[in-house]
Amino acid sequence: MHFLITGGAGFLGTALANHLAAQGHQVRVLDDLSAGEPSALDARVLFTRGDVRDIPKLWSLLQGTDCVYHLAARVSVPESILYPVEYNAVNVGGTVSLMTAVRDAGVQRVILTSSGAAYGRQEQQPVREDASMRPDSPYAASKLASEYYLHSIGELWRIETVVLRIFNAYGPRQPLPPSHAPVIPRFLKQVVNGGSIVLFGGGKQTRDFVYIGDVVNALAAAATAARVNRAIINIGSGQEVSITQLVDTLERVTGYAAHRLINPEESGGVPRLVADIRLARELLGWQPHVSLTEGLQRMLQEDERFKK
Repeated sequence: MHFLITGGAGFLGTALANHLAAQGHQVRVLDDLSAGEPSALDARVLFTRGDVRDIPKLWSLLQGTDCVYHLAARVSVPESILYPVEYNAVNVGGTVSLMTAVRDAGVQRVILTSSGAAYGRQEQQPVREDASMRPDSPYAASKLASEYYLHSIGELWRIETVVLRIFNAYGPRQPLPPSHAPVIPRFLKQVVNGGSIVLFGGGKQTRDFVYIGDVVNALAAAATAARVNRAIINIGSGQEVSITQLVDTLERVTGYAAHRLINPEESGGVPRLVADIRLARELLGWQPHVSLTEGLQRMLQEDERFKK
């Protein structure tokens, strides 16, 4: 098959592009390099630098494409609170631009990577895809709006569309930006280097951490699955882990004690969030295989940043 991956030089996009290229598929990547690094892409992947809102560039890249993975997005919840205009422009505007170009190019299927953050606060856990959505940040709102645009334009122009709501993906070579870094690589670096870990809200809030390789397998399955048109599918581990339990696991895996600073006053975000993944099993024939402990061990073994 011929694929285009927008945002394909980022953490998840690189893993997906390399996986598809290794399977013998033709893969093109579009990325503006605001967060990506093309040097990690397989030599067989064709890379183009550009903005996902550039419709003429999209037209040229979409020629002969069977399936598009739309990963291009700004992805930080705290950053989105500071820069909501940018998040709306890139995440929502990029989706609309892509679907406009796809409409004209005759692509068969578009797969959007959305986020478990779009659910917001949910009383019922694990959270199902038919839950009432309560996005509580501009990032979460932008991902939900992107879902609506994807499906509505797809319906109007008979383009197959699939949404995968990915929970907290992690793994080797996950970016560690100076600000708003993801929790697992940030905590792992702090534990290994003897730094302090701040537990907001006392560390009682829970999350669903899913290994990058498992996410890639779900994305790959979505390209050819038969009954997924207009589907929204959770991709997570299905395991609820508190932030305190995450630190405990980091200590066991690294052999180092974490210096914990408790901040009970500042919120750690939604109190609970874990994915119900039954629909992924049913529609994609998918299930996660890598436990949190194994995933953290792989990060230590494969990522030079965490070796002393």
